Amino acid sequence: MGIQLQIVQDADMAQFKHDMQEAFQKGAEAEFGNITEQILPESHINASLIKSGSVAYAAIEDGRIVGGAIVQIDSQTHRNHLDFLYVKCGVQSRGVGQAIWNAIEQLHPETMIWETGTPYFEKRNIHFYVNKCGFHIVEYYNDKHPDPNMPDVPNTSDMPDTDDIPGFEQGFFRFEKRMK
Repeated sequence: MGIQLQIVQDADMAQFKHDMQEAFQKGAEAEFGNITEQILPESHINASLIKSGSVAYAAIEDGRIVGGAIVQIDSQTHRNHLDFLYVKCGVQSRGVGQAIWNAIEQLHPETMIWETGTPYFEKRNIHFYVNKCGFHIVEYYNDKHPDPNMPDVPNTSDMPDTDDIPGFEQGFFRFEKRMK
């Protein structure tokens, strides 16, 4: 698969965000049915994009965008974070996600540890990160064990209202991949 990563340009950022939001929305709807709330608010993407060391990549195949990712690169510690990785709707199950991840690893060979996370209900993501990419689950955040990096703001206006979705309890797996 001929995936190439390109840094997302300002002119392409709106489409990049839209495609990412659509992919995340479809993933949640595959599990819970039709959801009217936006699962990935634009504010969460923006918060990722303004972090120190942030890089947004568009994945290009045959001249068209098929996915993308946002990573945080720490050149001091070499402990880097994958904030978001998405495969554009309509091109899933062809190895695009794996190709994007492989390209990210090749672009950042200095990385000692990669870290990422995914909601507990995203079975495809858990399979992908553990069985395809070599990550290990190292922590499970939930009401009894909250993420220390996330402020305790249960009723912010940009958070999706998932209270009416059965089974959508808040829970999040944290993964790490130690590089050789």
